Amino acid sequence: MELIEGKEYKRTELHNFYGGQDRGGISTPSKNDYIFIISYKSGEDYGYKDGWDERKEFYLYTGEGQIGDMEFKRGNKAIRDHQKNKKKLLLFKETKKTFIELIGEMFFVDYDFIQTNDFDKNNRKAIQFKLQKLKPQIHSDTKSNNDQKLQELYIPPNITERKGLVTSRVGQGKYRRKLIAKFQGKCAITKTNIEEILIASHIVPWRLSNDKERLDEDNGILLSPLYDALFDKHLISFQDDGTILISKSIKEKELISLINKNAKIAVNEGMKKYLEKHRKLLR
Repeated sequence: MELIEGKEYKRTELHNFYGGQDRGGISTPSKNDYIFIISYKSGEDYGYKDGWDERKEFYLYTGEGQIGDMEFKRGNKAIRDHQKNKKKLLLFKETKKTFIELIGEMFFVDYDFIQTNDFDKNNRKAIQFKLQKLKPQIHSDTKSNNDQKLQELYIPPNITERKGLVTSRVGQGKYRRKLIAKFQGKCAITKTNIEEILIASHIVPWRLSNDKERLDEDNGILLSPLYDALFDKHLISFQDDGTILISKSIKEKELISLINKNAKIAVNEGMKKYLEKHRKLLR
């Protein structure tokens, strides 16, 4: 059975072929190198909140466990350790009753503990996995005469690429914690101290940074969601003394309701080289 991104499968048929648990959100077939992760629409009834983050960069997937605090056991442990155990994570989403669609192959980047309600509506600590999607590819446990054709359609990630992605991304949870400590758990502009909503934003975007810069805390700033969105879109930036710069594309009446024109952040020497690059992209 070939597993192709965007294609629907009946879950029972998937498990009849590959094995693994046919219930729950995480299935770990023992006779192949796959771990199946299924995101269900009904997940919020059990405190699950799955989906892409605001930047469509990471898929946030809540671990398994209906009652009480989640722990790194069974499926949760399998996701966390899939690289070490040489298992591939395949993410599916429910489309209609008994049918699921393959989103693609993912890899584990990091996790956070979040507060949510369990099935009994009691508050509990849940594991939220941060997953990233690899390049599209076809998965199959059968040999086919069409192998060459499949290779022309899909380019699987090689080992070097896979390791590189993991190495460069795995520090992001730690990176956020470093920025929370650096900015004393407050937004650099508003001083809001609700850590759950604060975003560790790169000054020079992640995609334009090398591996060292991606993990350099001087290339980061802790912002509330509004200012993070403005900063990420290069609608605001900062001078070396921390004074805010505002894009001319923002109209005055929008400015009044959105931005503190007198805002100023603390800037150390290490941040200045990154802010210089960020200012060049100000709209």
